Amino acid sequence: MEPNNAQTLAGRVALITGANTGIGLVTARELAARGAHVFIACRSIEKGQVAADEIRKATGNTQVEVLALDLGDFESVRQCAKAFLARDLPLHLLINNAGLAGAKGLTKSGFELAFGTNHLGPFLLTQLLLDRIKLSAPARIVTVASRAHIRVSGIDFDAVTKPTIGKAGLPEYGVSKLANVLFSAELARRLAGTGVTTYALHPGVVASDVWRELPQPLRALAKLFMISVDEGAATTLYCATSPDVGNETGLYYDKCSVKEPSKVGQDAALAAELWRRSEDWVR
Repeated sequence: MEPNNAQTLAGRVALITGANTGIGLVTARELAARGAHVFIACRSIEKGQVAADEIRKATGNTQVEVLALDLGDFESVRQCAKAFLARDLPLHLLINNAGLAGAKGLTKSGFELAFGTNHLGPFLLTQLLLDRIKLSAPARIVTVASRAHIRVSGIDFDAVTKPTIGKAGLPEYGVSKLANVLFSAELARRLAGTGVTTYALHPGVVASDVWRELPQPLRALAKLFMISVDEGAATTLYCATSPDVGNETGLYYDKCSVKEPSKVGQDAALAAELWRRSEDWVR
């Protein structure tokens, strides 16, 4: 961000998942530089504190705090939301940034690893914070999806309750990112008229820790063709802060512009079904 914009978010509160590394860290740093009160939510409090210290030092903003959050564990998600709500602060900006790719298995709560971490965890966190976000309107909910959603043709609702079977977990990653796109669009429909707007985005193929579980040497080779985390954070920051998109909601963005998602990513019936099942699963 430009220095003369440093205080444009003063008085605003932002919560960013996975902001101890990668594009989440860049996003948190830039929001703090512009005066926001920033909460970093991540699995490791220790790593979060290192990131928070780095942000405070780089920006001079002391209002950078850390919350414990494991998106694969519904109880952890509930505790994170409870800890934030206990602060009795508004929440103007929720950025569902954290994600996992190239991993296999089940989450602690018993869902396919990518789907549970990338969709169900953020879905539950958003639900738990939604009343506070509404009270804070105008507010925005930004979900980092991926162009990978175009590579899948739908969601097998049985498969997402079982361990990963795809090679390197990449087909399942695509399903989880499709879920992100559908969730953001359905959330926009449900929030119509509240002053809360939603955004899903493709950050670019970023050389970040999202690929930490991808086996070597595939990981090292793939990163040669990826963009930097600073470049990758640009569209997140655009959706989070630009006045140009303040009246837009439920859309999908790539390179700081609206882009049409895949046909299945525009399926309102599938989005409603995903929402219904997700509500049941996180109860």
